[in-house]
Formats: sequence, C-alpha cells, structure tokens
Amino acid sequence: MSTVPPLFRRLVDDAAMFPPGELPLAEAVRAHRRHREAPYGELVGPFVCTDENLMDVANEPGDTPLDVSVVITGGAGGIEPAVKYGDRSDRVNVVAVEVRLRDENDLSRNALRVVRACDDTLDEENAFVEIGLDGGWERALDVIADAGYAAKLRTGGLDPSLFPTADQVASFIIACLDRELAFKCTAGLHNAVRHADATTGFEHHGFLNVLLATRASLDGGGPDDVVAVLENRDGKALAAQARALTPEQAKGTRRWFTSFGSCSITEPLDDLIALDLMEDPR
Repeated sequence: MSTVPPLFRRLVDDAAMFPPGELPLAEAVRAHRRHREAPYGELVGPFVCTDENLMDVANEPGDTPLDVSVVITGGAGGIEPAVKYGDRSDRVNVVAVEVRLRDENDLSRNALRVVRACDDTLDEENAFVEIGLDGGWERALDVIADAGYAAKLRTGGLDPSLFPTADQVASFIIACLDRELAFKCTAGLHNAVRHADATTGFEHHGFLNVLLATRASLDGGGPDDVVAVLENRDGKALAAQARALTPEQAKGTRRWFTSFGSCSITEPLDDLIALDLMEDPR
C-alpha cells in the first residue's frame, strides 16, 4: 500500500536541474531514479528537462525508460523535434511538453500557434502552456481550453517580479476552473505553506495553499475566499482542512491542479511529514 495519500500522488514534478537548485544533469537523473524507487516514490512526477538537454538525459544509465516533461525553449517550432525524439527513444518517455507563450500584444494568437503545433504532433502526450498574467491572458486560456490542453503558471523565481500576488493566483485558478482547464505551477512552491523566505524576503506561495484554494473554488468560493486560502499561513489549520477532504474531493482537486515543478523533492516531502499529512517512510 502506498505511503503517499491520493491528494499528493505525483504532485511534485522533479525540476532538479532548474534554478535555484541547478543540480548537474547526471546527478539530477540519478537522484530522480532514487526518488522514484523510494517508499515515497508516488509523490514524484516526471523528470523535467529542456529540449536542449533531452538527448543527454536519455544517455544517462538506468534500467527503465525515464518519464520526462520537456520544457520547449524555442517556441512552438521546438515541440515536434522533442516529441519525435521521445517516440524513437527507448531511454526516455516524453509524457508532456511545457511551452511558454512569448510576450506579445496578442497572447491568444501566440497560444493558437502553440495549439496548432501540439495538434500536429501530440498523441497521448499532454501540453502545458505557460501564460503570464498581463493583458489578454484570459483569451489565451480560452484557446488552450478549447484545444483540450493544460495551462501553466509561474509562481516564483529568482526575482520578486516573478512572484504573482495572491489575487493574481486566485484569478488564474478561478479562470482555469471556469473553463474546465487543468493547470500546473512552477517555481517558488517548494514548501507547503505560504511564507516569506528568510534569506531573500520574497513572499512564497505554498503548494498546500494552492491545493486548498483550488478546492475552495470548486466548492463555490468566490475570489475573496480563494485569496483568503492562498494567504493563510497557519500550517496546522491548512493540514486539518486537507485531512478533512473526502477521497472524491481530493481526486477532484487533483484533476485540475495536476502538479508543480520543484527543484527539491525533499523539501515538499519534509513539510508533508512535519504537518502529519504523510508518514515518514524513510
């Protein structure tokens, strides 16, 4: 029986090579395989790499093919080569691509280019289209939702400008759910509960806050309710809410908030254990 509750299974995509962790490729792949084989392995989603280092990832030793989510660095034109490489390889299994929309006035037009490239290339793979939260992002979500793909939101980074406010995250969650659009997050969500980083002072969202904010919106909460959950710093109270979810509520929450990318697996794991939301399987 899994030691990982359904609410958290495959929640953390392994982005160990990305900032601020920036683990060397060979070390990151070895660590990922150890995580997936550990008793807490069901917490961990695919290995995240860029299309530029996909072949190097495939060349790393291992007994089984590696599930990878590929961040496309060159726009829509980079989708087909990455997916086709995965189709030919017996070393990596491309389960998803992640594409960031270029900054331009008409985000919906940019989204349409990405969607068409995905339509021409993807079979069982999923696509996560990263949008910003400036003008026109709702129309871009319309295009992504109509095509049946998923959205991606950047929730942090190495600069304070990369951290959206709680109001912005709430607007994104509500907009996705209104469109029946699944989404993932990336960056800044290493920890379960909202906090200010002791070193940088940056205000970080918590992945448990985002999970429960998604649930609050699904349960009919308005923008103020969703913002209140995102701003909650009471870990014990948030953990109690998570434990109180029924299996159906947990499944419904994860249907829409699929995962988040993290350069650390141990930090989310340690937080879940500290909040008594998971047994310590180590």
